Amino acid sequence: MPKRRANGEGNIRKRKDGRWEGRYTAGYDEDGKVITKNVLGKTQAEVKEKLRAAIESSKQLDPVKAGSYTLEQWLRLWNSVYVEPQVRYSTREFYHNAIDHHIIPELGSTKLEKLSMLQIQRFYNELLKNGRVQKPNQPELHDRSLSPRMVQSVHVVLNKALEHAVEEKLILTNPAKKCKIPKNTNRQMKILPEAMIGPYLSAAKEHGVFAPMYLELTTGLRRGELLALRWEDLDRENRTLSISKSVARQDGKLVVSTPKTPNSIRTVLLPEETVKLLVEEHERHPANPYLFPSPRTGETWDPDGFRRLHDRIIKEIGAEHPHKANVVDALYQSCPILAGAQDGKVLRGLIGKRHPRSLLVQPDLRREAPAKRFCQPVRGAVAALSVQ
Repeated sequence: MPKRRANGEGNIRKRKDGRWEGRYTAGYDEDGKVITKNVLGKTQAEVKEKLRAAIESSKQLDPVKAGSYTLEQWLRLWNSVYVEPQVRYSTREFYHNAIDHHIIPELGSTKLEKLSMLQIQRFYNELLKNGRVQKPNQPELHDRSLSPRMVQSVHVVLNKALEHAVEEKLILTNPAKKCKIPKNTNRQMKILPEAMIGPYLSAAKEHGVFAPMYLELTTGLRRGELLALRWEDLDRENRTLSISKSVARQDGKLVVSTPKTPNSIRTVLLPEETVKLLVEEHERHPANPYLFPSPRTGETWDPDGFRRLHDRIIKEIGAEHPHKANVVDALYQSCPILAGAQDGKVLRGLIGKRHPRSLLVQPDLRREAPAKRFCQPVRGAVAALSVQ
């Protein structure tokens, strides 16, 4: 007679089809009823090992919720609970794109506990080769490959969702965690040569956007931050600019909201000539609360429209379009004092933070010296324009 298994070890029997089956109590549902699960194998020893592992795993999983979600169901629940209530519109759109256009079509029907590292790795590999989505009413795509950066973005979303699934005890481990993610291809940044700064600002003046283009060049403000500026944000006496808002298009409408991150709320120190320029700009439309109102609507500029005007100016002056629309990144590359500071600590010592967008964030006169040297090409171009 086989030895009776101890309480909590489950039970093993041989089925009529010749296979061995092990059953165990995984827990209790919300009504107090026993949740029984089973494992199968060709031999008693195989089932005994599977049963031991299953019982051990069941102690680490939620017996009610584990096994009840497909990846699609979990992604939609996770996105509605953990993501949407806490992020900006643009970030919600980013998650929506990754989930609905990439992850769910390929992996959505898979049960969470059945999702494997191999399956996810194949998914990433296929995205690289054939991941671009053909949008309705758009020209047919000849190249369907997705960029490494976009594949990385999809991984960020999937990995976060599965990490939360582990924390919720729906799965034991995150199968996406150790997948091989494609690296970015090294592309040489196309920059705006110093010789083009003068023509660029001259063309901006002809288009009536000299002041905002100049401020963008010399402060590195994000475009949404730049176009949301109001007259009240300028402190003429202390020569500072308060950055506390950003404008973006949401569901077809322009919406002014807080900046991208809490650290983006800051005070920017301005050179005296910049303050003078902004005062002159405001005098052109004294009744308008915005520093740079749209000439068409009198409200905020549409950031996309402003970008298109920037692109048009770049084309008019015959310059090669930079990879990044914000020309301040190009100036950063062409500025000797900053371009030589490849080390993060050195750069932070020069400008206070890592990125040139943060160049003038501290209202501290000691920070102004590197800022003046950084803006020297722009200052020279402005001086040349003033005598024309």
